[in-house]
Amino acid sequence: MGEAGRLHEERNRLLSGLVLTAGAGVLLAVPFALQAGAQFFLPLTAAFIIAITLVPFLEWLERHHVPSALAALLALTTFLLIANSAVVLIIVPASDWVRILPEHIGQIKTNIAPIIDAYAQLQHFVDELAQMVTSGSVAVAAQTAAIDPPRSLVQLVATAAPAVLVQTLFAILVIFFFLSRWTSLRRETIRSRESFAGAMAIARVIQNVVDATSRYVLTIATINLMLGAAVALVLTIIGMPSPLMWGGIVALLNFIPYLGPIVAAMLLALGGLMSFNDVGVALMPAVIQISFHLIEANVVTPVVLGGRLRLNPLLILVSLSFWGWIWGTIGALLAVPILIIIRTVLAAAGKPDIAGFLFEAGTLTGPARGSREDNVTESEKVC
Repeated sequence: MGEAGRLHEERNRLLSGLVLTAGAGVLLAVPFALQAGAQFFLPLTAAFIIAITLVPFLEWLERHHVPSALAALLALTTFLLIANSAVVLIIVPASDWVRILPEHIGQIKTNIAPIIDAYAQLQHFVDELAQMVTSGSVAVAAQTAAIDPPRSLVQLVATAAPAVLVQTLFAILVIFFFLSRWTSLRRETIRSRESFAGAMAIARVIQNVVDATSRYVLTIATINLMLGAAVALVLTIIGMPSPLMWGGIVALLNFIPYLGPIVAAMLLALGGLMSFNDVGVALMPAVIQISFHLIEANVVTPVVLGGRLRLNPLLILVSLSFWGWIWGTIGALLAVPILIIIRTVLAAAGKPDIAGFLFEAGTLTGPARGSREDNVTESEKVC
């Protein structure tokens, strides 16, 4: 029996090693599969995150006796109206700014001349850069003059490439059908579990994912809208053209932690150099945005979100880098919600116990956080 037990233990370790090797291979292949299949996975992921964010509004409508299909249509329509407003406020004026950019190259060079003189060692480099930009201004102007900026979300989608149109329609349909079937899918998923404990566990995971994702996205969206409105108001006071557009850009880029505010400040500095003749006044829009962002990031957001939804800055940077590499700018916008979903699932289901699985009689999943009584209480509340 001792020899048989030893052979059985070695076989288990061998199988564990094979499983871990295969899992590592799959884990390494997933990023490249997501990148290669971005036309499918990107709109699908974005649609699921948007739908999860809209679930609380959907459930509120259903509690007021609105049928599921109609509630899903109302939630989707509300989101599309918000998206259309963002297009009107941001895309349309931004297209005009891009079109007139070549005409203001000389003004920008004049405004930044004192800065160039202060850093004489960079003079040669800046002159070459300005010369390259100026030489390409005619071609850029000819190219941008032929572009009619979209005036609504429908026009933006209609004038986009066929692949973008298909992806947008696919995402809209996924959102609608996900929301219209949300209540029944949730009930069927919970009832499909064989044990009561399993049903409570899956109910807890579903509810925690919805609560954490929707709370974060809606809270951050509200904070960003207030930030954008405050920046737009001050820009209006100092006479900056298109203040609503700049406020919308600040609000949108603030969804990308750390990197987004930096890009917004650079764009505002460029816009200020295009709009004002004095370099001090021209840099004021960027200074205003940075000041408001520091207040928002260090005071408002920590107070509103509290400690429950705070994320490790290192994890945020890794997530931004990973999803930005996979899907570009849209991936960076989705990075934090995806991180929240993964963290919430791991917190409810337990973290992998790879060492125990490989070298002992352990399993791949460790115990979930919280006591059994807490889990049952949360699950009973969900049901």
